[in-house]
Amino acid sequence: MKKIFYSFAILSLLFTSCNSPMEDIYEEIDAIETIISGEATITLTDADYDDLDQGYGNFSSVNDAKSKLPVFLSDKYPVWGASSLATVTFKLYSPKYDEKSLEVYTVTAADYADNGHSYGNFSKSSHISDFLDIKYPDPENRLLVSLTYKYYSGSVSTLNNGFLYVNGSWEKATGMTDDEYTAMGEGYSNFSSEDEALTKIPVFLKDKFKYVDKSAGDIEAIMYKLYKSGSVKSYIANFIYDGASWSKYNNVIDETIKFGHDGTSWVPDNTIKYTLTAADYELVGNGNYGNFDVRAGKVEEPEAVRVDKISTILLNNFPSDAEGQKYIVTYNIYNGAAGIWSLAVIKEGNAYVKQ
Repeated sequence: MKKIFYSFAILSLLFTSCNSPMEDIYEEIDAIETIISGEATITLTDADYDDLDQGYGNFSSVNDAKSKLPVFLSDKYPVWGASSLATVTFKLYSPKYDEKSLEVYTVTAADYADNGHSYGNFSKSSHISDFLDIKYPDPENRLLVSLTYKYYSGSVSTLNNGFLYVNGSWEKATGMTDDEYTAMGEGYSNFSSEDEALTKIPVFLKDKFKYVDKSAGDIEAIMYKLYKSGSVKSYIANFIYDGASWSKYNNVIDETIKFGHDGTSWVPDNTIKYTLTAADYELVGNGNYGNFDVRAGKVEEPEAVRVDKISTILLNNFPSDAEGQKYIVTYNIYNGAAGIWSLAVIKEGNAYVKQ
């Protein structure tokens, strides 16, 4: 029994002696903070707008999105930290109003003469807006004028376009000619119903602008005539191009914002992640090994040297970058073994400097 007792005592002493160092090790492990960074490109879904309490499935302004999306991103990527990037595409309410014509006017010979147009026509868009300012010196906001006028552009044509007064200036809405109504199968220079107009106009626009450089997201205001309640009236409808076809614009466009994590929260950011290529190393004299030698006493040991070389690379590759453009540049290093480091820089003046 005495032998067993001594063995137990020695074993207890061993456990007691080991306890303190092990606690120190555990404390050191707990103290190590692992920063996880990631990169995501997302488009908000209907469920996302619900989570954001956006009752209409869009944001009312870009500032509205910038204020609400950081919390959304923190909830969506709770473990991501500094240097994380997220590109978020969302719907933005950007209204264009469909207006009923309030004024219908045909420019007369006297109008041209009184406004100094001796040839009896306009020949610049400014001639039209100047005339409208004189004709309607105090217009109500969103007044629409269905204007018929003669216009010289190599030859004289008679045009009928809409001009909408919005917040102090006149915006043109393209009208349609008699021949264009005929080409759409109309017996008269008007549509018989709104549904018919909104069905045929997108097809008409695809043909009308087939030789015009249009980009996805372009919006075109069209003035069309509609026979309604025994008379012909003019209306404006807006149509949006998706890169292949036109459709009725529903006052919502897609907008994209980049966010970066600053170590504490998500903030609107323009950071681009970039990894140096073989050509990049060649450009700054590091083509032989394709890395920066950061060993003690070597050329690239000082960070300032690496920043300078990275600046040279970025200025060469992206000469049109605007002031304030940010990059997180990933590059190869050699410090006795191969490794990968990264550096955050921002464009200030004619150079990229460390953030």
